[in-house]
Amino acid sequence: MAGQNKRQTGSAYERLAAEYLKEKGCIILKMNYRNRLGEIDLVGKDGGDLVFFEVKERKTESAGYAAEAVTLGKQKKICAVSDVYRFKENVSPDTQIRYDVIAIDGNKIDWIKNAFEYIGNGS
Repeated sequence: MAGQNKRQTGSAYERLAAEYLKEKGCIILKMNYRNRLGEIDLVGKDGGDLVFFEVKERKTESAGYAAEAVTLGKQKKICAVSDVYRFKENVSPDTQIRYDVIAIDGNKIDWIKNAFEYIGNGS
């Protein structure tokens, strides 16, 4: 994916992750969901769970592992964006919510379910 800017490269990996998740039985509801607080790469359904997916990619291990790039600050931002999504989409309070990471290291894709817990404003 040489010669592309970061956004184009990120979008290509997000499409790859979406295809991977569809093959695993997920329904992708939104790609690149954005609001004033930030962005969530993918929003989908896995069985009865509403899942917010963060897609991270590393070409080589020298840059560290992809999953390690989902910092506490990034987790807080994802949770804040998910709050707005749930409000705007009228998601039932009874809906099970999950925060997963799709880590792409080279050619290997790892789906890390429940990668982190919800972090609310008071945390």
